[in-house]
Amino acid sequence: MNFLPAWPLASNALFFFGFLLFCGALGGYVTHRWPWLPSITGFMLVGLIAGPNVLGLVNYDALADSRIIVDVALGLILYRLGLSLDMKQLMHDRSLLIISLVESTLTFGVVLFGMGLMGVHGLTAAVIAAIAVSSSPAVLIHVAHELGASGPVTERAKSLVALNNVLAFLLFSALLPLLYRNAEAPLATILGGPLYQLLGSALLGGGMGLALHIAARKTKAAHQYHLALVVGAVAFTLGAAMTLRLSTLFAPLVLGIVVRSIERADLIADIEFGPAFELFFIALFVYAGANLHVAEMLQYAPAALVLVFGRSLAKWLGVGVTAGLLGAPKRQATTTGLLLIPMAGLAIGLADTTLTLFQMEGAVVSSVVLAAVAILETVGPPISAKALRLSGDELRPDPAYEAPAQEQES
Repeated sequence: MNFLPAWPLASNALFFFGFLLFCGALGGYVTHRWPWLPSITGFMLVGLIAGPNVLGLVNYDALADSRIIVDVALGLILYRLGLSLDMKQLMHDRSLLIISLVESTLTFGVVLFGMGLMGVHGLTAAVIAAIAVSSSPAVLIHVAHELGASGPVTERAKSLVALNNVLAFLLFSALLPLLYRNAEAPLATILGGPLYQLLGSALLGGGMGLALHIAARKTKAAHQYHLALVVGAVAFTLGAAMTLRLSTLFAPLVLGIVVRSIERADLIADIEFGPAFELFFIALFVYAGANLHVAEMLQYAPAALVLVFGRSLAKWLGVGVTAGLLGAPKRQATTTGLLLIPMAGLAIGLADTTLTLFQMEGAVVSSVVLAAVAILETVGPPISAKALRLSGDELRPDPAYEAPAQEQES
């Protein structure tokens, strides 16, 4: 009987979770020695070095096996982002919705035009433009937490990012019937597939949000169980979405929106996740760095650069001009749009969905979007940090983040 492990060694999700955290923590520490550089950059750089593109300590198959870790991390981040969007408040303050619609429409139009200039036309360009409407909640939440940012710019940016992702998913869902028709799918699939994805994900997230709210009310005397309720609700939503073939990105976002919108007292919506939440950010961004496809990025670099430049300009001007016309102070209007520039989780998920369902269009969509994500996730965190410092919002950096820089100065 052979008691030794088989060679080559088999990988598992727990091994890679530990690997992502260990390497990411080291990368984050190194970047903290330069206070102007957000830790996210260090996480991604470590992932890039350790991944298939440089040292090859992990390959793409191993990364795929650990995808569940990233799904949980993204689910919690999207749930937390959804908490920033109160539908009742949105109905009273229509300016936020107007800003989002103007900025998203401008982003879609500019990216669609830019893709046409680069030779990408038709539905493929439209799908890329729809995905470009989305923004990264992880970057905004992490950088804001790192700087201890609180104020009107931070809160408005969180709401706009949540609206961006909702609108991006709606636009993507609206294009699905056309993609199915191009693929010569049956009529039932053309009509039923997108509707099932959209309504099913919304109902799943909404139903779980209601259940979480009721559970929190019944257990309000035992606050120590509320964090477990939240994590359990998000994990259940993700698992149900996978089983039912619904969106693992849209459902947790709706879950957070529903919880925030139906609560009348502080129960679950304002719960503090604590320092342990940092683990999910580390794992997510180290994974993103390791999973970069450098060859495809180089091949579609011109189109990706046009997407990055056009999208960034559209979001900055769309938010800045519209918010200024609606009476927002100039500094707040100018800096809020910069916080919408990073793009990651939802964009990657929608690109992967396109590639899975429609190989022909998906190959181009995935390559252009992933190349743009790589650029935006590299330049996005420093831009976000600079925008928050210029915004006029209150900044109370966590001493734990400043310690390495202080040690260097001493």
